[in-house]
Amino acid sequence: MLLETKISRRGFIKTAGALTFSFTFAGQVSKALAQDGVAKFNAWVTIGADGTVTVAMPAAEMGQGTLTALPLILAEELDADWSKVTYQYAPPNPKIYGNYHPLFAGAMLTAASVSTPGYWMSMRLGGAQARRVLLDNVARQWSVPVEELSTEPSVVAHAKSGRRISYGDVVRFATVPAEPPQISEADLKKPAQFRLIGRKDIPRVDVPSKVDGSAKYGIDVRLPGMLYASVIEAPHDGAKATQINAEDALKIPGVKKVLPLPFGVAVLGDTVNATLKGRRALKVKWDAAGAPGGGFDSEEALQEYARHARDPNAKAMAWFEKGDAPKALAGAAKTMRAEYSSVHCYHAQMEPMNCVARVAADGQSAEVWTGTQSIALAAFVASSVLKTTPDKIRVHQHLLGGGYGRRIWPDAVAQAVVLANITKEPIKLMLTREDDLAAARPRPMTYHVLKAGLDGSGNVVAWHHRLADENVDAVAAPPRFKATGGKDIIGWRGLEQPFYGVPNMLADAVREQRGVRVHAWRGIGAGYNKFASESFLDEIAHATGKEPLALRLELTKDHPRAQAVIKAVAEMADWTKPRGKDRALGIAFSDYHESFSAGIAEVSLDRKSGKIRVHDYWIAGDAGIVVQPENAHAQLESAVVYGLSSALSEELTFKDGAVQQTNFHQYQLLRMSDMPEIHTRIIVTDNAPTGLGELGVPTVAPAIGNAVFKLTGKRLRQLPMSPQRVTAVLKG
Repeated sequence: MLLETKISRRGFIKTAGALTFSFTFAGQVSKALAQDGVAKFNAWVTIGADGTVTVAMPAAEMGQGTLTALPLILAEELDADWSKVTYQYAPPNPKIYGNYHPLFAGAMLTAASVSTPGYWMSMRLGGAQARRVLLDNVARQWSVPVEELSTEPSVVAHAKSGRRISYGDVVRFATVPAEPPQISEADLKKPAQFRLIGRKDIPRVDVPSKVDGSAKYGIDVRLPGMLYASVIEAPHDGAKATQINAEDALKIPGVKKVLPLPFGVAVLGDTVNATLKGRRALKVKWDAAGAPGGGFDSEEALQEYARHARDPNAKAMAWFEKGDAPKALAGAAKTMRAEYSSVHCYHAQMEPMNCVARVAADGQSAEVWTGTQSIALAAFVASSVLKTTPDKIRVHQHLLGGGYGRRIWPDAVAQAVVLANITKEPIKLMLTREDDLAAARPRPMTYHVLKAGLDGSGNVVAWHHRLADENVDAVAAPPRFKATGGKDIIGWRGLEQPFYGVPNMLADAVREQRGVRVHAWRGIGAGYNKFASESFLDEIAHATGKEPLALRLELTKDHPRAQAVIKAVAEMADWTKPRGKDRALGIAFSDYHESFSAGIAEVSLDRKSGKIRVHDYWIAGDAGIVVQPENAHAQLESAVVYGLSSALSEELTFKDGAVQQTNFHQYQLLRMSDMPEIHTRIIVTDNAPTGLGELGVPTVAPAIGNAVFKLTGKRLRQLPMSPQRVTAVLKG
């Protein structure tokens, strides 16, 4: 039957629009630790009588290795036997388990490569506190000064008497103080004392289950008696279904209900096949009246973005300032100007969005099974749908089949809870790839205008980078967007140039408001902002007769870590070695959340087809202390693959507010046959970890573009650098 629902479109959209970062946080994590039973030493670690160490896991595992890295950090300070360490996902309580990296300020969120940096100190303090409680208990039990005790892997030892006792045996008589012992950074291990951190022989704990097929993702969840749901997504927020041929769908055996809802039209059935057949039988007409994204055309909008970026009178907000760039530009001996752009990109995560939800009969509590980048946000949105409180929502976290920012937004959770609340039956919502594309939360489309001022000797004395794009924070994090006065923390990342020694710099941005559901994407703003700035820097090198590598070394002379990655990648690629007339190298440098990377691409070009072939890609990265070296290499390689695909082929277009691509035959991803050899080098320093998961993305596109220029003398100014665009540039 076709059911009428009483959920208001305005109410649903209002709730969904205020989801991200809408929590309030009190205090640092280390101050929130509390006693809860003799084996629970603090909020982060529990030790069983059998010696099992269970670490509370606050972050999601989406292939980046956090299930290993974060428990490993705690185990290091606890001096635990790694073979006895396991994990349990932490409950959605940001006041205790929030990430206090400056980017998140306490949100319980896995994104932007800041899980290790954000939880680095919390995990270390939690482990060190638990270790000190163990020592204090043994000192009392044995009547010896605590200073005479030491620890080995999961053992407390007293050298003078030769006595030893396992952590599990200590638990049998231990008491945990009401207030955790005071531990300062000075009490923590120095890098030279690390026993677990930095070891190459500790494998990731999530890999075996992924190899043997026992790994459980959200899409694998099944509950007795559940209904399956498929949704035709509204093409954009605010669109309303006006005509639905529900009768045709309901004729299909196994289809139980057709529900028009604020987010689209749902089909519910007994089986996956029945539900999908019913969904395919539906024909829906949409009313976009009043919807902000209803008339969005990405091709036309890009031209408007360009006009706004070029307009000196456009309303722009400063993001990064040093000196007086406008004055220095006006007084420069020579000025240069360039324009670049990029299109929308889809996350293309392997596992389409899904969620299982079960709502209590009174509609005041629920259980949710999903893979999410924010378990706290999932609980919050589910409680908002039910008009209850987050503590009434139990979220069962699962492995994520790819996230990259897409699984921050809890639309699948909201939809599944709505459907489960209407039917009072367990609901398994699964999007097809087609529906996942239609519901895309893409990386924003961008336009860049860059200007540089040179002195009489060709030195860069002024720099101005202006960006025009739809602001990600305005869509994905409205409270933060408002609190910062309209700054796009996600989308403007990478406009800044703190490590280039240009005395006068300005990076600003013009906000576009088009109603597109833009969101964080791997590499966030740096993925397109560094394409523009690093390509422009190569233009400056060419115009001034300077060698591109030498110019970057000249500009970073006051920053040893930046210089180190640039020199390392040049050595790796043998930068000065002649490549012949058919191949060329291009270089790029990027910082990212105080991590550093430099990349070099070796390319050739089929001038007839316009296809760029990347043969080798070298990348050097410095992210401070590296918790898992082998995984760090995998992270860089993975990010490079993402950067290659978005640089060469990925393109999402909109017409009348709707995504035009329907599946991977139209949304082109990098194929295995096009993969280059990727060479990585990790530079380990004693600096606190600063994140690796997205560090490989920003340098890829500019390195490729710079190599193509060296090969052809033609500059590629738009992402992706598809064969069609390359051919047009070569002919132009």
